[in-house]
Amino acid sequence: MGPQDDVWVDLYFDHLRIERGLSPRTVSAYASDIALLRKALASRQLGLAELNAGAISAVLVELARGGLGARSQARLLSTLRGLYRHLKEEGLVVTSPLQLVSSPRITRKLPSLLTRDEVLRLLDAPDTKTPRGVRDRAMLQTMYAAGLRVSELVGLSVADADLRGAYVTVMGKGGKRRIIPLGGPACEAIERYLSEGRPRWAKPLERRLFLTSRKTGMTRQAFWKLIKLHAASAGISKALTPHMLRHSFATHLLQGGADLRVVQTMLGHSDISTT
Repeated sequence: MGPQDDVWVDLYFDHLRIERGLSPRTVSAYASDIALLRKALASRQLGLAELNAGAISAVLVELARGGLGARSQARLLSTLRGLYRHLKEEGLVVTSPLQLVSSPRITRKLPSLLTRDEVLRLLDAPDTKTPRGVRDRAMLQTMYAAGLRVSELVGLSVADADLRGAYVTVMGKGGKRRIIPLGGPACEAIERYLSEGRPRWAKPLERRLFLTSRKTGMTRQAFWKLIKLHAASAGISKALTPHMLRHSFATHLLQGGADLRVVQTMLGHSDISTT
């Protein structure tokens, strides 16, 4: 505790700024973590040189009781590992006290979902006596039937929807293209939109599938407003987001007996743990 700690910390920050080229904001985040640790160690009359696995664990328990969450604890440990890794490379320490310390387990909060009844009410909410209602019904049906991300939905072109083959081709994250089957209701909703809604707004050579009455492509923000409007009219009190339809699609497939790998492919997840 004292000057040696200051030298070590300054050396590490120089490494982050100069050798790794990290931004001032990122370096500041590292500095906050180390400052928090040093303050907790100071109350125990310890410095970085005296740090061991037991002291780290005790400090983490103390910080957790003070309200530090699991993610913040994990970030703090990651910062410390980086510090001692650099000190070891510089020959200033022989081993890292972090070797026997494991990161806290971070649990993922499961997304909110719609029940099947709520989904049906939402899909039925748009007034299909109007062109906008026809479009909204088609968008909701397509998103739920294919489990699309909002960006994928609004990015569809007319050529992406093959209604004869009953499937839609989607460009997902990382430029990965996938083909997803569409059910009858979604195909019928898109077909009706193509004949009764889209022609009113489509400019010559317009490729985008879903358009606004201003003759521009539908945006994520505009669709978010639409889905909230229709959720209210359907009597859904949950804080509905467009992504909830995607979560509900996946959950309902799994509840119906679908294979997890198949759902992973349809959602476009590279990691099955995400699914």
